Amino acid sequence: MKRYVAFLRGINVSGQKLIKMELLRAMFEAMGFKNVVTYIQSGNVVFDVKATDADKLRSKIEKHLLKELGYDVVTIVRSVEDIGTIIGQNPFPVMPLGDTRKLHITMLAADADMEKEPLLKAVLLEDEEMHIIGNTLYMVTHSYGNSKLSNTFIEKKLGLSATTRNWATMNKVVGM
Repeated sequence: MKRYVAFLRGINVSGQKLIKMELLRAMFEAMGFKNVVTYIQSGNVVFDVKATDADKLRSKIEKHLLKELGYDVVTIVRSVEDIGTIIGQNPFPVMPLGDTRKLHITMLAADADMEKEPLLKAVLLEDEEMHIIGNTLYMVTHSYGNSKLSNTFIEKKLGLSATTRNWATMNKVVGM
């Protein structure tokens, strides 16, 4: 068995796509996943399954959630090992703003086309920094809610599905 985390985009945000974590856990168990645990209400589901391809898991989860909920839920799946790598590759080991609460990780559905990175950097605010490594965008911002680098903007510019979590969430799920 291998441990994975499914990061669901856009659920339980601003009263949209509401789903109780008990129901979400039950849906994952119905798909045959083991040791299913959720973390906070924003759609972080940790589970065990026989080793497989993360893209196959993503497709299976998205199809099942569409069937059960009646709407699309963009899902990014990473193994716990992959999340450990994301944490280990943090390009901001000394936080420019002095606070890891200002570090956000955007997981992309595939590796980013680095030729498009300037499109994202062009909208950074004065106190923001970002760096892309493969399928992960690291961003330091004083206020994520005020940043122009929303998931929707990133998806539009890179042509990839994306979902963002803060540094604390990434460090929590890797140990669950």
